[in-house]
Amino acid sequence: MSRAIHRLALAALVGTVFAGGAAAADFPTTPPPPGPAPALHIPTPIRQTLANGLEVISVRRADLPLVTARLLIRRGGEMDPPGLAGLASLTANLLTKGAAGLTAPQIAASAEALGGSLDASAGWDESSVGITVTTPKLDDALALLADVVRRPTFAQDELARARKQAEDELQLMLSRPTALASLASTRAVFGDGAYGHPRIGTPASLQRIARADVQRLHDVLYRPDNAILVLTGDITPEQALALAQRRFGDWARPAAAVPPVPAASGHSSLPAVLVIDQPGGGQAGVVTAHAAPRRSDGQFYVGTVANAVLGGSYSARLNEEIRIKRGLSYGANSSLDPRRDGGLWLASAQTKNPSAVKVVQLMQDEFDRLGKTAVPATELAARKATLVGAYGRSLETTAGLARRVGELAVYGVDLAEVGRYVDAVESVTPAQIEAYARAHLGPKGRHVVVVGDASVFGGAMRKAYPRSGQMSKKRLDLDSANLEAKGHGSR
Repeated sequence: MSRAIHRLALAALVGTVFAGGAAAADFPTTPPPPGPAPALHIPTPIRQTLANGLEVISVRRADLPLVTARLLIRRGGEMDPPGLAGLASLTANLLTKGAAGLTAPQIAASAEALGGSLDASAGWDESSVGITVTTPKLDDALALLADVVRRPTFAQDELARARKQAEDELQLMLSRPTALASLASTRAVFGDGAYGHPRIGTPASLQRIARADVQRLHDVLYRPDNAILVLTGDITPEQALALAQRRFGDWARPAAAVPPVPAASGHSSLPAVLVIDQPGGGQAGVVTAHAAPRRSDGQFYVGTVANAVLGGSYSARLNEEIRIKRGLSYGANSSLDPRRDGGLWLASAQTKNPSAVKVVQLMQDEFDRLGKTAVPATELAARKATLVGAYGRSLETTAGLARRVGELAVYGVDLAEVGRYVDAVESVTPAQIEAYARAHLGPKGRHVVVVGDASVFGGAMRKAYPRSGQMSKKRLDLDSANLEAKGHGSR
């Protein structure tokens, strides 16, 4: 009996092996081609306006009883006064830390009781507070949202806590060579303009920010005629307008005009190639930066596809050349950050100090190649598929949809574009990418910043780029347009 069982088990095992071999032989050796781009069906956002100037934008998606409410202020870090970098960010952060007689824990508990959580932040060109709740809880959620936006406390102890948290985040950022190089390259592109300073703040500016500064910025920027309420999900335009009127209709519009936006770009005296010496640093951060067109520019989608080709994913060119082929970095990428009055291209990689000069050259070569040769059809199709897939995923939630619509509203772009993204991306041609790269990504106006141990690569960098400059990280002053405190200059 035992032998029979063993023979049956052996036969079953042999059969499984042969079946597995047959299955392996039948397995395709090449992946299937990508399918057609998915069709997005997004209702056109509806824009309405209250008598006090508050814009109300709604997009109905009735498949789930959820609604995201996001209130946007049409100003952000670009409004930080000179010497007070980080003020807009701190102001937004403090909104949920006390308002209308409620403490920070009480506000958090109130949001949790509604089944959601409040998030608040300030970026470039906008500040925002948002929450997602079930449809029956929306009225109460808007009441809470109105309290934190209109009646914040700005308690001194909360300001001290928020300042300390911002300082810790900043110190962590400054300890990373690629992050520091990104901050420095932003200053190189925008100089002493409004986009040039670190939006998170600087070690000195955060210490200078007082409660009166926070209150003053809130008073001049947080007003209904400078705000947009975006509601996405299970809500009709009629309901959106009625709820907005109920919770924000008595928000008084100040008599004074909204403050003008300062010039985004200004004078920069930094060299085209700058080394920030960090003695003993184990790695070098390499960043290449260019100014980019504003968000409302007609070539936004061309730039978006160009970025996808250059460094927008693991399979893009920068990572292919720097990591996959040569193993010089754990990752190389690029980003396109279009803003209201101009934008920023950044390409970055972290590498060993001895290979810093090589990575600088490879990075610049890829920028130049984009403007000299046509992107092959197969490569372009793959990059477009990545963009389309990511965009579709970003719209799967009501919160993601609210962010996309809010971005269009802040930058004055036609709201119907939320449903035209796929067609706009698919229509970009290789010739358009070449022309865009020649116009915006060429050597003219390019800035390279390398943060690392200059004793290892400084000589080679000066040989390769004789006009490069060098400064010490110890003398770095992020509040200064030339990055150094008075009395010191790059050499």
